Amino acid sequence: MVYRIKKKKTEVYALGRHISLSADKARRIIDQIRGRSYEETLMILELMPYRACYPIFKLVYSAAANASYNMGSDEANLVISKAQVNEGTTVKKLKPRARGRSYAIKRTTCHITIVVKDISLDEYEYESLYSLKNPRWKKTTMVDHDVYSSGVVWDKK
Repeated sequence: MVYRIKKKKTEVYALGRHISLSADKARRIIDQIRGRSYEETLMILELMPYRACYPIFKLVYSAAANASYNMGSDEANLVISKAQVNEGTTVKKLKPRARGRSYAIKRTTCHITIVVKDISLDEYEYESLYSLKNPRWKKTTMVDHDVYSSGVVWDKK
């Protein structure tokens, strides 16, 4: 019998979109927490003096809450497996200036994704590729299929 190794789902993510923050400033902090444990990440984010730490702190906390709710994970087993920052839309405003002119103000936004992995659930399960219980072919009836000259019924799909 041929088996396929299938990895159990152990990752949960939290996504923050349209955060009013430059992507470069958020990447400076994301690079510090990538690959660290959940508890260590919270301590780092509380002690760093940057403005971007608070929204990232909320996202890490939310990802851990998603993991405990969806998979029943313990917070001591969580590790930040992926963390990425993408640029979002740019909010454009006009500020009035002297003599009827205007000055454009551009506020950049970013999308932050935090993926948390539970290392205690990192197991594999074996799934059978070919089994008689779930055949890859279907038994068909004569009503909705063509019969060829050999008398064999073939599926049109």
